[in-house]
Amino acid sequence: MTLVVDAAAVVAMHDRRDPMRAPVQRVLQDEPGYLVLPAPVSAEVDYLLASRGGPAARRPFLEDLAAGRYRVECLAQEDYRTIAALERTYSDLGVGLADLSIVVLAHRFGTNRVATFDERHFRALRPIAGGAFTLLPHDQG
Repeated sequence: MTLVVDAAAVVAMHDRRDPMRAPVQRVLQDEPGYLVLPAPVSAEVDYLLASRGGPAARRPFLEDLAAGRYRVECLAQEDYRTIAALERTYSDLGVGLADLSIVVLAHRFGTNRVATFDERHFRALRPIAGGAFTLLPHDQG
């Protein structure tokens, strides 16, 4: 199994004050497969952690990256073509590169599972292979 991870989930896990910390921590710690973090999302996490808590808030995340907690995946040139096409398709949503990279990498890894709190975008976005995304921790049964 694979879970593609959005920025807000990682930020919540590293912020003791975040009310979603415990649920997302359970999701990420209990995941038996890869935790795929798109490279554009990793930059977003770094920025958000620093803006919330300063440089020291980034260190645990950087240590997680160094330890291989997340499988950080880069985008290939053809992925950017797909992202550009998706951006045209969903132009009314105002979805950015980070979220669209999640859609592309979910397809690459054959999953529809995303750790995110962004229901507005990911309830409207569709996996490339069809169907709907499963949003964790929201859709946990």
